Amino acid sequence: MNGYLIDTNILIYYFADTIPPKEIDTLERILKTSFNVSVITKIEFLGWKRHTDEGYEKAKEFISFAHTIPLNNKIADMAIKIRRKNKIKLPDAVIASTALSNDFTLVTRNANDFKVIENLKIYNPYQMIDG
Repeated sequence: MNGYLIDTNILIYYFADTIPPKEIDTLERILKTSFNVSVITKIEFLGWKRHTDEGYEKAKEFISFAHTIPLNNKIADMAIKIRRKNKIKLPDAVIASTALSNDFTLVTRNANDFKVIENLKIYNPYQMIDG
């Protein structure tokens, strides 16, 4: 196992207790052994508009257990290449380049947003639900 990078949507679903029941054990194992997030995910997760004040404090505590990977020149250069080659949002390009530059599997429900990116490994806990 090379590790995992958790996308924002997975953190929100996990926090809301809406992960598919048969995938909870797998996701919790990933969170215990390889809780990596991009700095973009940290910003998106903590900046999520639907947090109550109490929910925001719990989210801050939860994300404090993650290894947050900062934006650096290697990740930025790779994100630029991804954006020049594919039609993809900037945050997604940064998240994808963070996963690729660290040889991580991206854990996301939004697999379609990333399917155009070569060599990106994806684990979607909702795959059976979303098709």
